[in-house]
Amino acid sequence: MRARFGDRAAVLVETTLLRRRAADKLGGLGTDIPVSNWLFTDEALQQATAAPVALHRARRLAEAGVVVHDATCSIGTELAALRHVGVRAVGSDLDPVRLAMARHNLGEAAHLCRADALAPVTRDAAVLVDPARRGGGRRRFRVDDYRPGLGALIGTYPDRDLVVKCAPGIDFDEVSRLGFGGEIEVTSYRGSVREACLWSAGLAQRGVRRRASVLDRGEQITDTDPDDCPVRPAGRWIVDPDGAVVRAGLVRHYGARHGLWQLDPDIAYLSGDELPSAVRGFEVLEQLAFDERRLRQALSALDCGTLEVLVRGVRVDPDALRRRMRLRGARPLSVVITRIGSRAAGRATAFVCRASR
Repeated sequence: MRARFGDRAAVLVETTLLRRRAADKLGGLGTDIPVSNWLFTDEALQQATAAPVALHRARRLAEAGVVVHDATCSIGTELAALRHVGVRAVGSDLDPVRLAMARHNLGEAAHLCRADALAPVTRDAAVLVDPARRGGGRRRFRVDDYRPGLGALIGTYPDRDLVVKCAPGIDFDEVSRLGFGGEIEVTSYRGSVREACLWSAGLAQRGVRRRASVLDRGEQITDTDPDDCPVRPAGRWIVDPDGAVVRAGLVRHYGARHGLWQLDPDIAYLSGDELPSAVRGFEVLEQLAFDERRLRQALSALDCGTLEVLVRGVRVDPDALRRRMRLRGARPLSVVITRIGSRAAGRATAFVCRASR
């Protein structure tokens, strides 16, 4: 490569490797220019929204019937998703390199300009913003460290429809303190929580403040759904709800929808006698007070050879516990370790289980 391309070799190699990584992440955008021919930087690709998540957001905006201004368009991922579902959109970015990449990736028909997201250049359009949450190779977790900062964004567009992509671990209370009064949607894909997205009141469903969207199953749960979810001892199955449901604080709503109940009012594990369709669950084989010696004996008696460890509410290192069990059997099993009961009455309990899949 160096012999053929000289000082451009490193850039060419990086571009080829980034395109290979992008194929899985962005391949569903259905763009005129294939993702295999896009231009990237490593940081831009890391921050780019996965195609299923971007398309989900684009469809919500299409249903709202708005024109969209992507005020941090970067390399053009969100714009590509919006175009794919027929939403009229314009894009802007302060970084001239990323803007040039977006022009290459989207083609000459895309409406792009260089502008600061905190200096509005459109009127009436819904504003979509994906603040930078990486700098110097590190993630930024505080909303004040976003670029642009979340408080500044909310202050810049007080009377506009606003959509802001945020890190999934964002502090919901801090968002409220900044004056945001719309909906927070937590989205998961392939079993991983991908983002929390802020939807201003004009774009949110009436009365909804929190939403969990599980894209793999096409399931959405909001805080306006019923939440009548009792607390009972474990039934046949234990269910560990999808991370988006847990992060959005909608475990009770999820349980009520699927006829499940909680093992403890403060713990996210659910239980039931029937497993919801397409949901991975854990069939309870044995329940015991958590004690490593007793657990080892129970696993040995069940011929356990490989062990999956799930923990909530108890200080246990799953990897270290697995090593201490010294398993020699042939059967794959799971153990769910959790606290049952509050404060002094709480006790660590282990459920030895067989995973449904």
